[in-house]
Amino acid sequence: MIKRIALISTMAASLLAGVAMNASAEEPRKGGTINFVAPYGSSFGTLDNQATTATQDEFPTKALHRRLYAWDGTANKPQLDLATEVSASEDGLTYTFKLRQDAFFHNDKQMTADDIIYSYKRAMTPGKAYTGARYVSNIKGADAYSEGKAQEIEGLKKVDDFTLEITLNEALNPGFIFMQPSTVIYPDGEADKDSFKSNPIGLGPYKFSEYVPGSRLTVVKWDKFYLKDKPYADKINIMLMGEAAARDVAFRNKEVDVSVLGPAQYVTYKADPELSKNILEVAEVYTRAMGFNTDVKPLQDKRVRQAINYAIDSDLIIKRLAKDKAYRAVSWLPLSSPAFDKDAKAYPYDPEKAKALLAEAGYPDGFEFEVTATQNESYGLTIAEAIIPMLAKVGIKLKTKPVEAAVLSEVVPGGDFQSFLWSLESGPDPLTALQCFYSKTPQSSCNYTKFNNAEFDKLYEAAQQTKSEEERNELLRKANNILQDEAPFWFFNYNKAVIAYQPWLHGLQPNSAELAIQSYEELWVDDSVPAGR
Repeated sequence: MIKRIALISTMAASLLAGVAMNASAEEPRKGGTINFVAPYGSSFGTLDNQATTATQDEFPTKALHRRLYAWDGTANKPQLDLATEVSASEDGLTYTFKLRQDAFFHNDKQMTADDIIYSYKRAMTPGKAYTGARYVSNIKGADAYSEGKAQEIEGLKKVDDFTLEITLNEALNPGFIFMQPSTVIYPDGEADKDSFKSNPIGLGPYKFSEYVPGSRLTVVKWDKFYLKDKPYADKINIMLMGEAAARDVAFRNKEVDVSVLGPAQYVTYKADPELSKNILEVAEVYTRAMGFNTDVKPLQDKRVRQAINYAIDSDLIIKRLAKDKAYRAVSWLPLSSPAFDKDAKAYPYDPEKAKALLAEAGYPDGFEFEVTATQNESYGLTIAEAIIPMLAKVGIKLKTKPVEAAVLSEVVPGGDFQSFLWSLESGPDPLTALQCFYSKTPQSSCNYTKFNNAEFDKLYEAAQQTKSEEERNELLRKANNILQDEAPFWFFNYNKAVIAYQPWLHGLQPNSAELAIQSYEELWVDDSVPAGR
């Protein structure tokens, strides 16, 4: 393996600070039902994870599917999942994977190299902007295949049924690439069938049972799952609960086993002598921010974008609305990133500076623009409404456009917005995170603001080429500081994720990549679980 995997372990101490672990000395108990929560909307956008950017859609994915690598939420690093070993060439470009021979899809088909090749080729299907293409495009020849210039992806080579060779364009850590939700492995040919959309087939610990739109998705234990003695629970109900109040009621009534806490609930639960006993919190690698469409006037002008950052009292919003369940954002990369600049300072609240920049840019009387946002209380319309009067003080009129979470995940990659409020992944790998601002990254992949800066590109390309971890992080640190100055976003906060769990639930992991996304096969309930569950 190339050395970059090792850096994640050095982040663990800061990422896990303050974590209240759900540890138990008891042996895991078999059986039972777990009622989990999908908190980011009232529906799933799609059950095809290669075709979505929505975190909401990853909840069933963790139960149904598997990737070449998995994210270890406890160790905070990628680990092999569908392979037992991997070796790398001296130049760090070619990786040879020895695949598991005990992995079976839910249709009883044994997984082979053909399934991985099929899945990666499908992600690069010509004429389709599958989300997974952002990551699979790192394989040599993937772009040529997507453009219809080749019949195969050159960098994918089947040595035999259980040996796969992958050649990358650059010396990247394959763990960070092929652990992504949109790189899930499907059985060869199955995802092209209409039936797959309503009855997905995967390699996960649970197989699909039923989906009731607006209510729940149910999965049941897959007896041929390759991890010994797992999963523990017989059934998982993934409950669709986009409203914090509904989650709170269901949790207090013991109808669900976990609840993702928003800012107000965080304060309430922490103050409750019983509820406070079972809280898990972690600093996530997500940045909450308002992205600007740089094709829209006057947001094309850096001075205007900077003025917006100066005009908003971010610290006040974090204190009053986020209830301190967040860390102030400086630029894109979060506090836990190895390329974070500890000396960088966030934009101060300075309305007079904002007015001066607007006047300099030719907008002394301000202007009007629209923000697209969801109902999410941590990074949606609640936040937008809080900044409306702040922007009004410097002459800027902000209008809001409410949408569902699933709609936002389509609108933003499509570029149909003036600005948007969202929570976006900004780690754990800083190179992958900053790829979203590289000018050659399309808007449909993740360069949502269509950012284009020659100096940034130069630093990013140099970071791609260097084999020194220290030098790479320094280059990316400088690139991240350029983002702060160019301000393609209003940099709001880095998320502190918090979930409450019932005392009978065990096995939760402090997953910094997304705390609400858990490895269901690790979860189990003890004998105190309510009867009938």
